[in-house]
Amino acid sequence: MNAIDPTSPTTPKLDIGGLEAVYDALATAIDAAGSKSELMLVKLALLHARDTGEEAFLRHLESAARDL
Repeated sequence: MNAIDPTSPTTPKLDIGGLEAVYDALATAIDAAGSKSELMLVKLALLHARDTGEEAFLRHLESAARDL
């Protein structure tokens, strides 16, 4: 695994505990959305894109799609 570069725009902002809290919240929201979970995830992705910008969002999308 590569060392984290503090000047990189992809430097993590959450520690493991924070990631676990986000994971739990996401899992709960997906369960609550039921049959509309895909719509909820698309809305979440668009909000993320708005807040992070196109370049960061596309980088995150590529990372998420890798090795599924």
